Amino acid sequence: MPLKILKKIPFVVLFYFILGVSNAEENLKKLGKFKDWESFVLLQGESKICYAQSVPVVRAPKKFKRDSSRLFVSFRPAENIKNEISVTNGYEFKQKAPVTAKSGKKVYDLFSKGRFAWVVDNEDEKKLIATMKRASRLMIVGSSDNGNQTTDHYSMMGFTKAYNTAKKSCS
Repeated sequence: MPLKILKKIPFVVLFYFILGVSNAEENLKKLGKFKDWESFVLLQGESKICYAQSVPVVRAPKKFKRDSSRLFVSFRPAENIKNEISVTNGYEFKQKAPVTAKSGKKVYDLFSKGRFAWVVDNEDEKKLIATMKRASRLMIVGSSDNGNQTTDHYSMMGFTKAYNTAKKSCS
């Protein structure tokens, strides 16, 4: 597995599931709730991970059974990672199938591995964050490993405050 992909694995989620809820909660601090977004800091020894996250306001199709969906923007200063946008749609993404983030006429491509997808490059991450700050909604469109296409609608209400809080906490 290429190092770039290993760096992109959302350590926040892995840490949370590996150590269990009770242990992770001791190291996870909520920084605030800002309308439809929240900010957190996760302490791992001497390093910390800061992130803003949201859950979709609409998930389609409604009848498709899947786990929770989440959209993240993460900061991991110990690894020099800033503005990392990642998403989980609650299922294993179909390999090599497109995953996109859409707002108005703007469309951004993501690559997926397992249950997560990330923006392809740093320049697109910056552009997508700028779009998210101005948008009222962002749609994530993906396909499960068995071919079901989903569209999750995320409200951007509170994104800028949650993003700025997470960013400042890891500056």
